[in-house]
Amino acid sequence: MASKKFIVEVEPAIEAKDGKPSMGPVYRSVFAKDGFPAPIDGLDSCWDVFRLSVEKYPNNPMLGTREFVDGKHGKYVWLTYKQVYDKVICLGNSIRACGVEPGGRCGIYGANCAEWVMSMEACNAHGLYCVPLYDTLGHGAVEFIICHAEVTLAFVEAKKIPELLKTFPKAGEYLKRIVSFGKVTPEQKEQAESFGLTIHSWDEFLLLGDNQHFDLPLKKKSDICTIMYTSGTTGDPKGVLISNNSIVTLIAGVHRLLGSVNESLNTNDVYFSFLPLAHIFDRVIEECFINHGAAIGFWRGDVKLLIEDIGELKPTIFCAVPRVLDRIYSGLQQKISSGGFLKSKLFSLAYSYKLHHMKGGKKHSEASPLSDKIVFSKVKQGLGGKVRIILSGAAPLASHVEGFLKVVTCSHVLQGYGLTETCAGSFVSLPNEIDMIGTVGPPVPNLDARLESVPEMNYDALSSKPQGEICIRGDVLFAGYYKREDLTKEVLVDGWFHTGDIGEWQPNGSMKIIDRKKNIFKLSQGEYVAVENLENVFGLVSDIDTIWIYGNSFESCLVAVVNPNKQAVENYAESHNISGDFESLCENPKIKEYILGELTRVGKENKLKGFEFVKAVHLDPVPFDMERDLLTPTFKKKRPQLLKYYQSVIDNMYKNLNK
Repeated sequence: MASKKFIVEVEPAIEAKDGKPSMGPVYRSVFAKDGFPAPIDGLDSCWDVFRLSVEKYPNNPMLGTREFVDGKHGKYVWLTYKQVYDKVICLGNSIRACGVEPGGRCGIYGANCAEWVMSMEACNAHGLYCVPLYDTLGHGAVEFIICHAEVTLAFVEAKKIPELLKTFPKAGEYLKRIVSFGKVTPEQKEQAESFGLTIHSWDEFLLLGDNQHFDLPLKKKSDICTIMYTSGTTGDPKGVLISNNSIVTLIAGVHRLLGSVNESLNTNDVYFSFLPLAHIFDRVIEECFINHGAAIGFWRGDVKLLIEDIGELKPTIFCAVPRVLDRIYSGLQQKISSGGFLKSKLFSLAYSYKLHHMKGGKKHSEASPLSDKIVFSKVKQGLGGKVRIILSGAAPLASHVEGFLKVVTCSHVLQGYGLTETCAGSFVSLPNEIDMIGTVGPPVPNLDARLESVPEMNYDALSSKPQGEICIRGDVLFAGYYKREDLTKEVLVDGWFHTGDIGEWQPNGSMKIIDRKKNIFKLSQGEYVAVENLENVFGLVSDIDTIWIYGNSFESCLVAVVNPNKQAVENYAESHNISGDFESLCENPKIKEYILGELTRVGKENKLKGFEFVKAVHLDPVPFDMERDLLTPTFKKKRPQLLKYYQSVIDNMYKNLNK
């Protein structure tokens, strides 16, 4: 069987010259071999995306929220496209009545909800820049964004108002008016007025535009529609300028991609909205749904109730981050192991049988209909029973989790890769291609991609196994960092955006992310260590949840802080007669020895070099979190902060190693 290839070469490689590193060939998706999708007629801006769907599907349900009756959450209640449109027009008139002109900046702050989307569409209607604020960056960042983007009006979830008021008086230089998604308390009114700030409840604000009528300005493709601030792992957040053109180009690319694999979106699709709209990943997916007249249902804002919301909504497309999918995976593993011998035996038989047929090239739906019916349909019901695509993004999904979910959820489990700067999805794996596990798939059919060699890390884009920094070109790219021309020039060179991520082309044209350009350090013996690559390798140990590896140029070896898997540690302790609760087990030298042994075993299996092995570990029972500022909102490790937090632990490990 000839092996499939999902990319085509469009420009040749460039050899290294004048101190510039070599660059591999330029590739694009095979679904774009005869050119990128043509722009959709009349679709020039995000406003057009919404407006055209209102014309086509006025009575389709658009935004759904669970009603709250007698102290309980009940069914989803829906607003149609036309109902949302009428509110948005009213909202836009209110904004303009307050003196905000096209090109003005409006902030939106809060969990995903219908009011969030309506505020965003009102900005789209009047050519205003929509500036999402999000507090997982801490309120220092909210203040920074308001002042940096010069936000004059902000829409905010009722329970976030106290958080927003903390940014005053400093933010008051720009921010003059706050609109609550719900109600406002008399105390909040008083507090706001003491800062010279006007504050409205949602219903009160809608009345401001009642007898007003403002013409909608003409919107161009090149106009900026949103400034999204990304959480740098270092330094201040950067404001990424995203134009209408980036988003409409992306929509056309997703449309072409899904059509090419027979999974097109349609008006019956239902999306579960819980990943923050403040991030590009969720924003563009919701734009795609709106473009197809499909339905978007919102979560209640509580992770513990996520599965219950899903059961009520019954979505067809579920986008998640690995954190959430890991949780679903662990939950399923627990159910299987507590189901007794017969049940778990039946499960593993069905699992290996179906996996075998999927590896043989069968579609997941045809690999073992009997196993699906008897065993896996229960898993599918747990996600509402209608999910056909599960898409993971924002961080790498562990291969064992991806593989497991592909078999048991009876849906396509796909992994995507992209950045705010590339308008989210730049690569995405394809349905029914089981050998794409562990990769992010081929490029989306609306951009060009190539690798650039990184000689100092020994990554060569021209070798038979091409590796290098992933670079992207196309209309999906951002227009620059707001007020930071200097940073824009660093990453945008000759039309190519340099992602900072190291990738490796696979023979079938999918991309594997193997490293990050910046996370590289030298050990005292002069050896370079690419730490992310090692964390990916050691991450294969199933008895740990997360690992952070550290080394520096004064030490000759690596140490690590590990969040061990609670169940695995407790099982090991039980079978080796070690007593104590999870906290004390993490302190126990025998448990440390066992975890270190597992890391060493996986290191050997993956043929790591001697200096790449971890020589000491500290086990922290509390997972790395945003509360302690150890992770970014997309769950990437903040290395400088981790070092600061665990400094004494690190010093101790080195002290004991050097005895």
